[in-house]
Amino acid sequence: MKKFEELIAWQKARLLAAAIYAMTSSPAFNRDYGLRDQIRRACVGIMSNIAEGFEREGAAEFNRFLVMAKASCAEVRSHLYIALDIGYISREKFDSIHCQSEEVARIIGGLRSSLKRKRKKITLES
Repeated sequence: MKKFEELIAWQKARLLAAAIYAMTSSPAFNRDYGLRDQIRRACVGIMSNIAEGFEREGAAEFNRFLVMAKASCAEVRSHLYIALDIGYISREKFDSIHCQSEEVARIIGGLRSSLKRKRKKITLES
C-alpha cells in the first residue's frame, strides 16, 4: 500500500468519526462541551494516529501509533457509556457506535499483528 487512505483501518475509523460527529450534533451533546469535544477528539485521534504512523519511517514507529489509535478506540467506548448513562443517546445508538469502535479496534489489532509478523520475517532473513 502506498497511501494511508488505502488502509481498511483508516477507512473504518473515518466512518466511526462521521458517526460520532453526527451523534454529538444533538442538542444534548451541544450543551455538554466537555464530553462532546472529548469524544470527538478521541475519534479523530484514531484516524490521525493511523495516518501519521503510516507515514513514519519503519514498522516500529507505525506500530507505536497503532497502539495509540487502538487506545483511542477504548476512549471512545468509555465516553459512549457516559453518554448512555446520562441519557444523551439511546441504547440502540450506543450499541451501533460501540460495535463500530470495537470493529476498528479489532482491525487495528490485526494490522499490528501483521506488522509484527513482517518484522519477525525481516529479522529472520537478515
